[in-house]
Amino acid sequence: MLASRKSTSVVGVDVETGSVAATEVRVNGTAQLGRTGIAALPPGVMRDGEVVDSAALGEVLKGLFAEQKLARNVRIGIANQRIVVRTVRLPLIEKPDELETAIRFQAAEQIPMPLEQAVLDWRVIETDAAARESRQMDVVVVAARRDAVDGFTDAMRLAGLKPVGIDVSAFAMIRALAGEMPPPAPDAVPGYEERPLGGDGFVGAQAPARLYCNLGDITNLAVARGSSCLFTRVSSFGIEGIAERLAERRGLALEHARQWLPHVGLERPIEEIDGDEEILRTAREVLLEGASKLAGELRLSLDYYGGQDGAVAVDEIVVCGAGTSIAGLPEHLRSELGYALRVGRPTALSGLDGVTAARLTLPYGLALEE
Repeated sequence: MLASRKSTSVVGVDVETGSVAATEVRVNGTAQLGRTGIAALPPGVMRDGEVVDSAALGEVLKGLFAEQKLARNVRIGIANQRIVVRTVRLPLIEKPDELETAIRFQAAEQIPMPLEQAVLDWRVIETDAAARESRQMDVVVVAARRDAVDGFTDAMRLAGLKPVGIDVSAFAMIRALAGEMPPPAPDAVPGYEERPLGGDGFVGAQAPARLYCNLGDITNLAVARGSSCLFTRVSSFGIEGIAERLAERRGLALEHARQWLPHVGLERPIEEIDGDEEILRTAREVLLEGASKLAGELRLSLDYYGGQDGAVAVDEIVVCGAGTSIAGLPEHLRSELGYALRVGRPTALSGLDGVTAARLTLPYGLALEE
């Protein structure tokens, strides 16, 4: 008889300032969407992508997993400014122990944190033809401060969950979306052979890359060619910062301010929207200001990435996350940046409403097999 493959389930968990989102993926030969859940998070539990109160986060996780009957195997994502991702080029090394020694040596030179205080991981990625011909290899190296990781692992332990992995959220975003993105329209933006990227150099004939951007409480960015991540950056400004501005200007509770943003959006005239006129106008003002600031963050990331040696041209921006539920925000970013831009949604989440699918995109990527 043919042996049946044992079915396993992994739950991807993404934690933002105001909520926890979980997506279960069941693997039985193919990946299938399982149960999902979103739970509100009390104030003060998270700050700028880091856990402040592990006990409180553990309680929320425990309640969410019990209520939704989610599997206990968890892969959680991390996105904060104490995570460093670098792509290093090394001579081709085939022996694992020699490769590890070389990577740690390069990491000590290029990663701005003491390695004894960090969790370090790496992966060999696809290398361009020129590097292969010269017997070189590219390796993505990730380092995270150990205390920034401990907050998440402590919360999972307190919730009675089994951590099967801790991942960089940017990698999960790429996994969720890269395989489903059609090629960019050839006439949408200038061709990659024509666009300079830093200094006086041109990229030449390499395949183009995409900038992926999760518009959440913080802004998580990654440049990838296919499924290979070339660059990541986290900006502390995101949708939460826009909600905070509205809360401050109108004296609203933060949760109330969060609800006003998608209600007002950037599409409909203010006169056609129900609600207090002063709040409506202030919400529109802070959204316009915030959208411009978000565009500036994306532009800064593109400029920084483009100035690096060997940068591959970016032909398209793909946005995901809760911010894409704010009507008109993606279009505003497209207008300000001048790039082809689309909203990314995994096909597996197509049966959910748009707001839920937007929030669950990143945890879906976390749950997928690497």
